[in-house]
Amino acid sequence: MSALAGRVPSPCVKICQMDPVLGLCIGCRRTLQEIANWLELPPAEQLAILRRISERRRRLGEGPESQAI
Repeated sequence: MSALAGRVPSPCVKICQMDPVLGLCIGCRRTLQEIANWLELPPAEQLAILRRISERRRRLGEGPESQAI
């Protein structure tokens, strides 16, 4: 089994800029803390972050395929 098996892919879309008003990355919609901790988090917490990202995008009126505002 590879070292990456069971890992959740990062939501990073290589548009790395923080929105100063929202405090979220305009590309992936994560907070700085979520970005910094991603590699150390267990898969269950990474999945929880992905759910929060979906909720943030919904609240902001972005579709699931949206990457930036």
